Amino acid sequence: MKMLTLKLKPTTLFGIALALTGVVVIALSFVSNKLPEGKNVSKPISALTDEDRREYLESYGWELAAEYEEKELTIPEKWNKVYSDYNKIQQSQGFDLTDYKGKSVRLFTYEITNYEDESVGIVADMLVCDGVLIGGDICNTSAENGFLVGFNGE
Repeated sequence: MKMLTLKLKPTTLFGIALALTGVVVIALSFVSNKLPEGKNVSKPISALTDEDRREYLESYGWELAAEYEEKELTIPEKWNKVYSDYNKIQQSQGFDLTDYKGKSVRLFTYEITNYEDESVGIVADMLVCDGVLIGGDICNTSAENGFLVGFNGE
C-alpha cells in the first residue's frame, strides 16, 4: 500500500480556503438571482399615507398633481383574459394579485404632470391593501391614445 503525503505552506492553505469561499459566494449569488420571476421577494412597500404613495411614484421620476382620487374596489375571484394580462404586468414589476382575489382594496389615482409627450389624461393607479402597495400602473385614459404600463413607464 502506498500513501501520498501533501505538505502545504500556510499561505497556500489560505489561498485554497479563499478560493473555496469565492466559489461559494458566487454560487449563492447565482442562485439568489435565479428566483422565480414575478415573486415579490422584497419587503412590503408602505402605501398607508398620501406621502408614502407620492414618494414611491416620485422615485420613478413622476411629478404629480396636488389632488388624487380614492375608491374601493374588489378584485374578482374569477379572472377573465383582461385580469390575467393585467396581473402579468404586475408580476413583471414584482407584484402578484393572485392572493387578493375576492378581496376589497383601495385604488388611488394620481394625475402625472410630466409624462414625456405631455398628454392629458396620464395617471398612476395604485392598488393598496391594508396599507401595503400590491400593484398598479401608469396609463393613458384617453380612448384614442390609451396604454397601460408598469410604474417605470415600460
